[in-house]
Amino acid sequence: MTISQTPGAPDMSVTIAGIELRNPVIAASGTFGYGVEFDDVVHLEKLGGIVVKGLSREPMAGNPPPRLYETAAGMLNAIGLQNIGARAFIEEKLPALRQKRKVVIIANVFGYTREDYERTIQILNEGEGIAAYELNVSCPNTAQGGMQFGSDPRLLDEVVSTARRATQRPLIVKLSPNVTSIAQMARVSQEAGANVVSLVNTFMAMAIDTETRKPRISNVTAGLSGPAIKPIAVRMVYDAAHAVKIPVVGMGGISTASDVIEFLLAGAAAVQIGTASYWDPCATEKIVDELNKYCVDHEIGRLAELTGGLVMD
Repeated sequence: MTISQTPGAPDMSVTIAGIELRNPVIAASGTFGYGVEFDDVVHLEKLGGIVVKGLSREPMAGNPPPRLYETAAGMLNAIGLQNIGARAFIEEKLPALRQKRKVVIIANVFGYTREDYERTIQILNEGEGIAAYELNVSCPNTAQGGMQFGSDPRLLDEVVSTARRATQRPLIVKLSPNVTSIAQMARVSQEAGANVVSLVNTFMAMAIDTETRKPRISNVTAGLSGPAIKPIAVRMVYDAAHAVKIPVVGMGGISTASDVIEFLLAGAAAVQIGTASYWDPCATEKIVDELNKYCVDHEIGRLAELTGGLVMD
């Protein structure tokens, strides 16, 4: 896909793993449905790309409610990766997305075992128009699989290597922040064949209703996202970007153009917007417009040049 630029306008395009994005703003998995659900409120073609809701080998019902809880500076979620399954996605959702020819589609993939990841990717390989896969090895809200891959270097190496053998498409590995060293996990992913790492997924957390003395979430624990985690996410992106040679996609509490710039300066080549879409479904598109204005106001001709541009003195 070739991205055309308006003469005289800032160049907002970025490239990750050979995929050219119109701008660095990507809608994050699990917060943007399958993309088609936002088509009537967001101009999808204005975004850098979209990561669809996590897809598994077979449909998953997810966790029982309550599954969401708003915190003082963020949100707890334990959806449990509810989805229609990889086969239904390519038959029912992908055709409508493909009609948006300028939209970069990334499929998020989840499994309980290495074989699940492999088979899910094999099914999705049959779908045309998918630019890359994002391996979810970091979900804290399932009974098995998920985070166990993202927190154990050996298991992470095995699942990424398995996925790498299953496809020729670019592979993004979504890392968990619930680890001792994010840099180590980024290096493991790179060595196992990842083309990109994305981080961070949600932090393990919980909340209790003091009146009933019961958990606010039926799963008891949940993933914390939103502005509360942003400073930690920025630090982890910085650590990962200095540990690997492959691109880093940053996420965690981004709600403004200034947040995006912060992640880019820390080393991210692109970003994903998640929780912000819950309180404003148009957040992704608005942030793109804000980024363009930022570039104009600061006389930035090419946004990609900000990646890793942190000034230390």
